Amino acid sequence: MIRINLRDYYPFYKSDFFVEVTNEILELFKQLSRKEHADFERRRVYKAYYSLDADDGIEKDVILLVLSPEEIYERKMSKQELYAAINSMPEKQAKRIYAHFFLDMSKAEIARIEGVSKSAVTHSIEQGLKSIEKFLKNNSRCERSIPVQ
Repeated sequence: MIRINLRDYYPFYKSDFFVEVTNEILELFKQLSRKEHADFERRRVYKAYYSLDADDGIEKDVILLVLSPEEIYERKMSKQELYAAINSMPEKQAKRIYAHFFLDMSKAEIARIEGVSKSAVTHSIEQGLKSIEKFLKNNSRCERSIPVQ
């Protein structure tokens, strides 16, 4: 049994705290210390100083995204318009776009499942995207032409 100071291994200890541990535990602490040092050196050598854990506010900006009521409304309306555009196109085309963009399936997978060529699926998706773009442009023009009182 070997006596170690836990303050050397755990930064939250404010004063010395000695315990007796077996040789295996001591060896694990040494391996952990070596690994941490190697990670530190790797970051230093490759200049990998930035991380979401760096305590520079990046993490808060990523995690705590607070939207204003207008932004929430705009996102909701955008989604509704997108779903309306998808619903306005032919069923097969809508299914292919949904599978590719929402279910994250590749065009080759969609083609294999439907038993058609990949080029047919690619063409269908491209035409569908053009159709969505046209639908959204027409929809935004209609909204602008309505007089506000």
